[in-house]
Formats: sequence, structure tokens, C-alpha cells
Amino acid sequence: MTVDKVVRSALDQAELSYDRKDEGRYFVTLPGTKKLQTNVWLIEREHAFAVEAFVCRRPDENHEAVYRFLLRRNAKLYGVHYTVDALGDIYLVGRFGLDTVSEAELDKILGQVLEAADGDFNTILELGFATSIKREWDWRVSRGESLANLQAFRHLVEPEGGREPGSLTE
Repeated sequence: MTVDKVVRSALDQAELSYDRKDEGRYFVTLPGTKKLQTNVWLIEREHAFAVEAFVCRRPDENHEAVYRFLLRRNAKLYGVHYTVDALGDIYLVGRFGLDTVSEAELDKILGQVLEAADGDFNTILELGFATSIKREWDWRVSRGESLANLQAFRHLVEPEGGREPGSLTE
């Protein structure tokens, strides 16, 4: 079976949403819970099979802590690793021999991409975007907007000296 057929079969069996862009190029959407979706490119190249998944844009702050987290996390990942592009945006990438591409292996790799991107997403946001999250929380509170999708970050705005979360006054 060709790599292209193996990929299509694996994606269909997993019931994943994908677009076949050209022969050997797939844009796959993995559903998540913390990161609502992770977009993944699966690309058959001349001598290798590539996996590339966008995780998060360049952190606003605390770059050293974010990158330290990613480097440590790399030691626990299967088949993929974190990297940054020229702009500092964060990706998961992997390269495999064409002879290793199977439905079972693709299932493991896509599972790892989803586990890492979804599981690490809030930690990356906390480390690299804490100031923006706090500012967004206060802005929403001041306008009576929903805080539903910020609840995972409530601890970043917990009371300091009696201040209520999101309160603009002490």
C-alpha cells in the first residue's frame, strides 16, 4: 500500500477532519479540549514523511521559562518534538522514514501531537501570556463579559490582599 493510501485510511478510520491538498499532503484538524483544535500537516516528501503542527504563537513574555518548559517536555514526547520558527511561533514537528509509515504509527503520532498540544497549551499560555490573560480578565469583568473560557487561568488573578478576582479596586 502506498504512503498516501495508508494516510487516508488512518485518517478515515480515526474519523478525523482533513483536506487532501495534493498527493501526499494532508491538512488535518485534531479536536481538543484546552486548545480547541490543533492543525497538523502530514507531508510525504521524497525521502521522509513529515508531521508539522502549529501549537501557539510567539510568547509575549517570559521566553526563557517557556522554552525551558518546551525543551524539558521534548524528553517525554514520542516521535515529535517542540520547535520554534523564525518568528518564535511554537510547533510540534517530526520526521520519519517512509518505510515506517503505517496506520498504527500514524495513530500513535497524531495521538502524541494531540496530547502534547492540548495538554501543554494552558501551561504555555500561563508562562508566556500571563500579563495579557490578567488584562483580558479585568477588561471582561469591567464590561460584564463572560469569563467562561478564562476559568483555567483564575489562579493568575486570585485575590491579593483581599482583592476579588477581576476587581479593579481594592
